[in-house]
Amino acid sequence: MATKKERELIVAKYGGRCAYCGCELVKGWHVDEVKPIRCKKKWDPIKRKWIHDGTCRYPKRLHIDNQNPSCASCNINKHAMSLEDFRKLIGGFLTSLNRDSTQYRIAKRYGLVVENEKPVLFYFETVEL
Repeated sequence: MATKKERELIVAKYGGRCAYCGCELVKGWHVDEVKPIRCKKKWDPIKRKWIHDGTCRYPKRLHIDNQNPSCASCNINKHAMSLEDFRKLIGGFLTSLNRDSTQYRIAKRYGLVVENEKPVLFYFETVEL
């Protein structure tokens, strides 16, 4: 868990923007480990769910060079993926929306949605520090 000072440094990396989608970060933003730390979990029979045991598989990755500011939705969708796997996931959204969402297909037919197939670039890849 990042300290308050570390969080200030992390959020400043990209000017208060999500390193992935570039949206302006608001209260509740997340610290993402670019290379996942993989928190260890144990089964709690009383709560009947998996809980973090306070340790991780890759503790050496818990440093600011491996941490990016992230909006909640990007961080939750990225989970413990590599950057390339996250890029592939996002790149597949148009396919799954067209396949699975009637509302999306209707909005597209009415011109409310215009698809733009292009490579997925993360915000941090487009800005100069």
